[in-house]
Amino acid sequence: MVKLPLVKGVLNYVSEDNISFSIPGHKAGKGFMSTEEGEEFYKELVKCDLTEVEGLDNLHNPKGIIKAAQEKLSQFYESKSSYFLVNGSTSGNLTMIFSAFNEGDKVIVERNCHKSIFNGIILRKLKPIYIKNKINHKFDAPLSIDGEHFLNILKDNEDAKGIIITYPNYYGVCANLKFIINEASKRKMKVLVDAAHGAHFGVTKNLPENPLKIGADMVVMSSHKTLPSLTQTAFLHVGAGIPIERVELYLRMFLSTSPSYILMCSMDYARFYLEYKGKQEYEKLINIAEKYRTKINEIKGLHIIGREDLKGEDNLVDPTRYVLNIEKGYSAAALSDYLRKNKIQPEMNDGQNVILIFSPFNEEEDFKKLYEVLKNCDIKKLKVDYCNILNHNIPKSMAIPYEVIDKVAEYINLQEVEGRICAESIIPYPPGIPLVNLGEVIDDDTINAIKYYVNNKIDVIGVLKSEKNYSVKVIKA
Repeated sequence: MVKLPLVKGVLNYVSEDNISFSIPGHKAGKGFMSTEEGEEFYKELVKCDLTEVEGLDNLHNPKGIIKAAQEKLSQFYESKSSYFLVNGSTSGNLTMIFSAFNEGDKVIVERNCHKSIFNGIILRKLKPIYIKNKINHKFDAPLSIDGEHFLNILKDNEDAKGIIITYPNYYGVCANLKFIINEASKRKMKVLVDAAHGAHFGVTKNLPENPLKIGADMVVMSSHKTLPSLTQTAFLHVGAGIPIERVELYLRMFLSTSPSYILMCSMDYARFYLEYKGKQEYEKLINIAEKYRTKINEIKGLHIIGREDLKGEDNLVDPTRYVLNIEKGYSAAALSDYLRKNKIQPEMNDGQNVILIFSPFNEEEDFKKLYEVLKNCDIKKLKVDYCNILNHNIPKSMAIPYEVIDKVAEYINLQEVEGRICAESIIPYPPGIPLVNLGEVIDDDTINAIKYYVNNKIDVIGVLKSEKNYSVKVIKA
């Protein structure tokens, strides 16, 4: 086994009986064992590792079983057409951007988008105009877009070809998508939605609505994040008004030519589970989550954010995740470490919040243990100097992102980088949302946020660690 360090590490992790409040949604296989259909697939999993052979089908030109499965997916989500993505939501986001826009187009983009959206903007050579996100200062949590700022952006950029929105964000907070789509339609702008965390939306009235039913033009969903589907799986849904031929052209470019039938089978099962058991099971999950949210909110120093905390913000909140806020002056990173030591795996944390993501395969016993562990936490041991790592303003842009790639760059010590132009996006992962993008000026707020993340052992893409310090890549002066 020592010859297989990856296998050993994964199996050791699984054998420790950690409670998973993180992705993937199948929760260590429980999702597949919850139905006869899933159990059959689970037991025959390795046998399903096939690709395009005679008697099966071809994802790049489906005519048989893949076509039938994708048609069922489309019918369930009420799309014009739907597709299996074996390269994750990243391939879907790239396909959306290339299908909807042409090189040089101006697009309006929510600032809190995933890095794959920004990569698509670079590759397609688009001109991004960013929408600010509101911050809830009580909880130091990012909400959705600033509606007033959004309207001003639209007014100043009537020539934009479309809008790219995240629904929900990593905190489960949803934009007022109906309002956004209505304003976009007045200006004949397309609306693309990265709903990576919303594949379960709309299955019950107690969840936010499926964005396709609201009128989105194209939607990407990560089936693996919240549904019983294997990691790396996602759906692409196309609404009316988008040429299918163009979408399929780019899908063939961005998807692997050796798609795994294991992944596709798991996506077919995820759709089946949601269609036939989703409403009942999600309502049960929401009831359990709400029950323990009430109990946890009685613990001093801790609070799980709910919609009632966002009054006047016009935001919906996904009730199948907790945004566990810790009182200012205490560390969410330290709270995450405490949970992991007690075999509870959260999804991520920022300065003041720990994010926990559930699926119907988290049993009530999981929530009970979470409550007991939190109740027994000595919060005094988590004390830390308060640091606001949320950058309230969009950094000043000095160049269109795609223009930066070919410029001469250099690495500069983090302590000396203020005022320099970023040559490689700086991205804490998770959540994969850039602090600063290519072509933007690195300011003091950004530097402080980077320091917070690296000091709390959160991986930051775009920050180079050496023996004594950290450095970032900037355009050479």
